Amino acid sequence: MADTSPLFEPLSVRGLSLPNRIVMSPMTRNFSTDGVPGEDVAAYYKRRAEAEVGLIITEGVGVDHPSALGEAGMGKRQADIPFMYGEAALAGWRRVVEAVRGAGGLIIPQLWHMGGFRLQGTGPYPEAMSIRPSGFWGPVGRHTSTPAAFIAKVSEPLPAPTDETVQDLVDGYVRSTAAAMSVGFDGIAVHGAHGYLIDTFFWAETNQRDDRWGGDMARRAEFAVQIIKGLRREVGPDRPVIFRYSQWKQHDYLARLGETPDDLAAFLEPLVEAGVDVFDVSTRNFDRPAFEGSELSQAGWTRKLTGVTTMAVGGVGVARDGQIFTVDNLDRVLARFEAGEFDLIAVGRALLSDPQFARKARTGEAFIPFNAEAYDVLV
Repeated sequence: MADTSPLFEPLSVRGLSLPNRIVMSPMTRNFSTDGVPGEDVAAYYKRRAEAEVGLIITEGVGVDHPSALGEAGMGKRQADIPFMYGEAALAGWRRVVEAVRGAGGLIIPQLWHMGGFRLQGTGPYPEAMSIRPSGFWGPVGRHTSTPAAFIAKVSEPLPAPTDETVQDLVDGYVRSTAAAMSVGFDGIAVHGAHGYLIDTFFWAETNQRDDRWGGDMARRAEFAVQIIKGLRREVGPDRPVIFRYSQWKQHDYLARLGETPDDLAAFLEPLVEAGVDVFDVSTRNFDRPAFEGSELSQAGWTRKLTGVTTMAVGGVGVARDGQIFTVDNLDRVLARFEAGEFDLIAVGRALLSDPQFARKARTGEAFIPFNAEAYDVLV
């Protein structure tokens, strides 16, 4: 058994003290009826807090903008993605926070806007126009698992949003951050990855604007910069802002924002200046080298280039070989962690099937094998 004690050392980020380095990664489950998390959702997160997860980041939560949520080709129960606005949803989140806090845990919501993956005419506000930086969905025919039939439906061109509309989107993130702080969350996380709204502003293939929201790498980051600056004011000095980014997109798993470390630095530096405290670096495999000629992972490069607290995610506790199955790869996690590539490790599917994953990582007990049916029940 690997000595996992380094993963159970505490870490402070701003005024938040984490008891260990294991984080629950966001996972969309569609169990919040009409956008309102219920007692079952509170119990779901509480179970992880009771079992030594150092920090919980919730599933993606719809921001306060009518275009944020809708059908996205991800399966059933599209109406049951939670919101971070409205009296009923906030009361539900308050119950979630109280349950996690009562179990001694910490919890942060991930704010999410589907962007171009929202099918026009669906969601809680079907009349709202879906939002894409330049109006078009993006490249087709690339390496993706998104069903072709859905791409055919969702890829019809739309009008590009005006400057006023983009600013209204920024304001929606800020309103939802204020709401999250009002119910007692321990910070805020932002989904800026995987081809959703913020990520499509980053990506040259989907952002071809020539105004303040487009241009070179730094200018394409301006939308995220304004969001981060706004929510930083709401979060305050004592709670962290976590930002998820990825090279890969659901449009194209082989896509890259930057081909070199210099490209990556040009993208990350404005986000650091805006107020990001933790980068959540989403990769398909947490230890895959990011650039030719170096063994450093994407998280490793992020930490090296910015000096900011960095979290790795991707394939911890699970692997794929036609199907998902459980593996014990904590030795690989520890090797990268002790080499200084990242400060935190996020666990997704493995924590979905086994709520005791973090505790078992400490004690050396066997993990429960992954079961895809866990997606359909609140384990």
